Amino acid sequence: MIIQLEDKIKPNDRNNVIEVIEALGYKVTEVKTQRCNYLIGIGKREFDIRKLGNQAGILDIHRVSDDYKLVSKKWKVKNTVIDLGDEVYIGNGELAVMTGPCSIEGEEQIKKTIDHLVENGIKIMRGGVYKPRSSPYSFRGLGIDGLKLWYEYARSKGIKIVTEVMQVSQIEPMLPYTDIFQVGARNTQNFNLLDELGKVDKAVMIKRGISGTIDELLHSAEYVFSAGNEKLILCERGIRTYEKASRNTLDLNAVPILKEKTHLPIVVDPSHGIGIRNHVAPMALAGIMAGADGIIYETHEKPEEAYSDGQQTLDFKESAALNKKMKEAYQLVSNW
Repeated sequence: MIIQLEDKIKPNDRNNVIEVIEALGYKVTEVKTQRCNYLIGIGKREFDIRKLGNQAGILDIHRVSDDYKLVSKKWKVKNTVIDLGDEVYIGNGELAVMTGPCSIEGEEQIKKTIDHLVENGIKIMRGGVYKPRSSPYSFRGLGIDGLKLWYEYARSKGIKIVTEVMQVSQIEPMLPYTDIFQVGARNTQNFNLLDELGKVDKAVMIKRGISGTIDELLHSAEYVFSAGNEKLILCERGIRTYEKASRNTLDLNAVPILKEKTHLPIVVDPSHGIGIRNHVAPMALAGIMAGADGIIYETHEKPEEAYSDGQQTLDFKESAALNKKMKEAYQLVSNW
């Protein structure tokens, strides 16, 4: 059960509501976000909802049977729209495109990539400054100095930044220079990190775990929401299966299922999903046809010289062609 409280509820009214809920045999958790104050009631006892509805200070009451309450679609009629400022949105009925290199490598690369984005009308750049690598000897990113350099040029061109955060200690220094904190597949169940990201007023994109289920992804989002942050995006990036022909198995089944289960916007990552450069474009288009609100993919001026993930990265010419096709595909879906 979710109880939405009035913004200016009196302390006595709030306490009275909690007492009534607890008297019904429900455990109460208070959640305060950027947008609203909620009480989450956990229990199984049936009761007449009018016992709560007539309490002062209550805006609305929703029965939600899912274990994940706040991210469930069962209580929120309108889908969540993420507003990044400067008229850049995710989930507002237009396709959100995020692209850039796997790793931020230096100033020249940053400028050339942003110029490519501007030429193609793309407003969000992806890139890693902290890189979780399978080998400790691989390039692991430029860190906060690389992020500051990236931010300075991106802001001058009106480009928003999505980048991965790997641990709690990185959140505070990254906060002024990041528009979307990305939680990578390896950290999807790092609950300490999710709790802390719930305390910031910045968007958070959670990627599905390497072998994670859809419900586990939704529970990860619930951690962030319940800690106070409603600005959430979910990303299907492929899961590890027994198939060896591709890097991962891009589970496009997840897109319509998630759209049915949650009000949060859904993004598809075909680069990590298939891991093969020649097949990234068709999987991006398939993600759009499945109902994705956005696509995040990797591009680099010279993928063969990229510090990481070159095998799944499009060059600028391929990226421009894909961007044009994605707009056409999204228009087809919209017309349906």
